[in-house]
Amino acid sequence: MATRVDKSKMKCNKPKRTPNHPKKSHVVKACSGGKEKIIRFGEQGAKTAGKPKAGESDRMKQKRKSFKARHAKNIKKGRMSAAYWADKVKWSILVPLLSGEVFLNATNSGFWNFL
Repeated sequence: MATRVDKSKMKCNKPKRTPNHPKKSHVVKACSGGKEKIIRFGEQGAKTAGKPKAGESDRMKQKRKSFKARHAKNIKKGRMSAAYWADKVKWSILVPLLSGEVFLNATNSGFWNFL
């Protein structure tokens, strides 16, 4: 059984891996508009998700595109949805800067946004 998460000790909007959780691979304390919510997301042990690899196959590119299309409505809900965090952490191109504190996200339009 997974250990309980102490919401008061977690930083807002900083996802963490949960290797001992039976089903979900990540947890985040989502904060938006003065509200806080613990969200678990991502399939534990999923082989299809992850950052794009050099020379990624067309099949994997299609899987990435399909995930984003299938969950687009929930991703748009913002930081308080599991789909938003799965898209940002497991399916997007993330580049760690400054010891992992700041991330850049490549959008479909080719521009970079700060998270």
